[in-house]
Amino acid sequence: MNTITVTTDIDAPAEVVYEVLTDFDAYPAWNDYSRIEGVAAEGERLAVSPGPAAGSAPTFRPRVLRADGAELRWLGHLWVRGLFDGEHRFRVEAVADDRSRLVQDERFRGLLAGLLFRRYGDDWRANFAAVNEALRTRAEALVAADSPAEHDAAA
Repeated sequence: MNTITVTTDIDAPAEVVYEVLTDFDAYPAWNDYSRIEGVAAEGERLAVSPGPAAGSAPTFRPRVLRADGAELRWLGHLWVRGLFDGEHRFRVEAVADDRSRLVQDERFRGLLAGLLFRRYGDDWRANFAAVNEALRTRAEALVAADSPAEHDAAA
């Protein structure tokens, strides 16, 4: 199967990571690899497009399948269903009270899936890794800015 999976451990609580993930309006401040418009709620339609560092790619209009505080998952299609479909998922798992794991994956299906995956799969994997890393940096910075030690050092 044509699947990409990228896992990143983050020194921030799962709730913070999920909040960063679903605050689409803030993406331009920290995420140069993707832009998302819409609401992270089951049944909603999003507009997912590349950010300035991601190169050119079409904008997808996937439907949200799940958005429950631990998983954000959507299904998108290139032009028509069955040609090139992608089920994209972000899972946020608590590892400890102040640590979490972000798993981003996508399964590609359809008539063009094998061809496009062979051609662009490495680029997509690099983009997923860059998004995860940017999200890690953002979530950890938010936690550090909110920690008592930071407030004490600033005083």
